Amino acid sequence: MSFTDIYRLLISDGWGKSLVAGMVTTLEISILAFALGTVIGLIVALCKLKGPRPLIACANAYTTLCRAIPELLLILLLYYVGTDAINLLMTSIGRGPVEVNGFAAAVVVLGIVSGAYQAEVLRGAILAVNPGLLEAARAYGMARGKLLFRVTLPCMLPFAVGGLSNLWLVLVKDSALISVVGYGELLTAGRQAAASTKHYLTFYLAVGACYYLITLVSGVFFKRIENRFERWMPRQA
Repeated sequence: MSFTDIYRLLISDGWGKSLVAGMVTTLEISILAFALGTVIGLIVALCKLKGPRPLIACANAYTTLCRAIPELLLILLLYYVGTDAINLLMTSIGRGPVEVNGFAAAVVVLGIVSGAYQAEVLRGAILAVNPGLLEAARAYGMARGKLLFRVTLPCMLPFAVGGLSNLWLVLVKDSALISVVGYGELLTAGRQAAASTKHYLTFYLAVGACYYLITLVSGVFFKRIENRFERWMPRQA
C-alpha cells in the first residue's frame, strides 16, 4: 500500500479521526481507572500493614483473587455481577432496572483490577521508608493523619514510582479488554476501521503505533517524576 492510499484512508475517509477519538477514550478510561486504583491500592495497603485481622484477611483475599484470575475473566465477572447487583438493588426499592453507563463501568472495573496490583507496590514502598523518620515524627507528637500525609506518603513515593509506572502501562493495554463488554476504545476503533476497509494490516499497525506513542510519552512523564524524587533521595552508588 502506498503513502497516498494510507493518507486517503486516514485523512480523506476520516478513519484517522476515529483512531484519535479512540485513543482519547483509552487515555480517559486509563487515567481515571489508574487514579481509582491508586486510592483503592493505598487503602488496601494500609489495611494490610495497620488494620485489624478481619480487614487484613479481606485485603489479602482481594489482592489474591484479583491477581489469580485472568484480567479478561475478572472484567467480565465484575461487569455482569455488578450490573445484576445494581438492578437487584433498584428492584428491591421499587425502581425499574437501569442501564449501566459503559464509560463508568469501564473505569470502575479497571480501577478495581489495578487496585489489587497497586496495593502490593504501595505496601512494599511504605515498608521501604526509613523507620527512623517515622519514629522521629512520633517523638514530636505528630498525629497519625499528619504522619501519614506529611511523612509516610512523601517518603514512600520514590520507591513506588517505578512499579506504578509499569502498572500504568499494563492498565493502558488492559483497557482494550473493555471492548468485550460493549464499550469502544482505541482497539475497537481500529477493528471497525479494518473491517470496513479490509485493510487489516494498515489499521492494526496504526493502533499499535498509537499505543507505542502513549508508552513513549508516559515514559518521559514518569522519568521526570523519578528525576524530581531523586533530588530528595539520591541513589547510593
